Amino acid sequence: MLKKFKQATLSSLKTSGVSTLVQNSRWRRQRLLILVYHGVSTDDQHLWNGSMYMAPEMFRARLETIARSRCAVLPLAEAITRLYANDLPDRSVAITFDDGNFDFKESAFPLLKEFGFPSTLYLTTFYSHYNKPIFGIFCEYLLWKGQGKTLDLQSIIGRDLQIELTSDAARRAAFQEIDAFAQGQRLSAEDKTALAEELARQLNLDYDALIKKRVMHLLAPDEVMRLAAPGADIQLHTHRHRAPLDRELFLREIEDNRHSVQAMTGLRPSHFCYPSGVYDHRFLPWLQEAGITSATTCEIGLAGPSSNPLLLPRLVDVSNLSPIEFESWLSGISVLLPRRTRVPRAKEQPENNKRLATPS
Repeated sequence: MLKKFKQATLSSLKTSGVSTLVQNSRWRRQRLLILVYHGVSTDDQHLWNGSMYMAPEMFRARLETIARSRCAVLPLAEAITRLYANDLPDRSVAITFDDGNFDFKESAFPLLKEFGFPSTLYLTTFYSHYNKPIFGIFCEYLLWKGQGKTLDLQSIIGRDLQIELTSDAARRAAFQEIDAFAQGQRLSAEDKTALAEELARQLNLDYDALIKKRVMHLLAPDEVMRLAAPGADIQLHTHRHRAPLDRELFLREIEDNRHSVQAMTGLRPSHFCYPSGVYDHRFLPWLQEAGITSATTCEIGLAGPSSNPLLLPRLVDVSNLSPIEFESWLSGISVLLPRRTRVPRAKEQPENNKRLATPS
């Protein structure tokens, strides 16, 4: 109900000309909208999880809206420099992608090139080097593809339990059992891969075909090199997709990540994205110590002259964000409306995103 009311309000503001006034205002000219995406489907990923994956047709429509709105799409580093120099062009936008999924190369980058839009890819590098499906999200995807079947957990985690995968709740319960087992046994990356392969076998899914399609894979180092050569901007997202509250471990994540990215691209990255958008104010001096120029969160908003460069807000663009809502973020009018989304900080979520993180 709230979403429908919001869409109706935004449509009314557009029809009345208020949105146009805002998008052409001095206030909007002093602000930067940083968009963030995670994946653009190569197959059915957007049907599985529309909050992480977007259909290519929808992503194209987003780029068309950006172009039609006459936004100035800037490289991230230039956008941040001009933000604090009070030198942004009208309707400034920067486009970012988190994690470094293989589908960025296959689905997103070609469209970005077609429109002539620069982008930044925040790459987490463990699963780039260990180029197998990312354990947690791959298991969830397998359970979704196996919907309607009965899963026997005996041969997977040794527990005498059968779960009928007939609902989202049942599939979540099955994943929680598998994830708890992997965490409790402190499985290695190789052991997790074997467990995921057994899960696929139990669900009568073609594991080899999914591997061939590179489903839930990150970009391999040679693919990153080929993307960087024509100008893809590769930046930091930690090595193991986690942000420990211990200074030495946190700095190790940055350094391992930077070493990997620099080896792939030949460039020293200095822009950072918090894994899962989870941050803590203790991170800020550590990031400064590591020579980080900017850091982005998943807090929703436009970055302005008073924004902390190490706590920059972004708009997480997802499949259920309507065209009028997306267009209203480009204009800036959406900032004036109430929002409910808030990303937890590290102290509220101490174990950051176990689905991507894995022991080194």
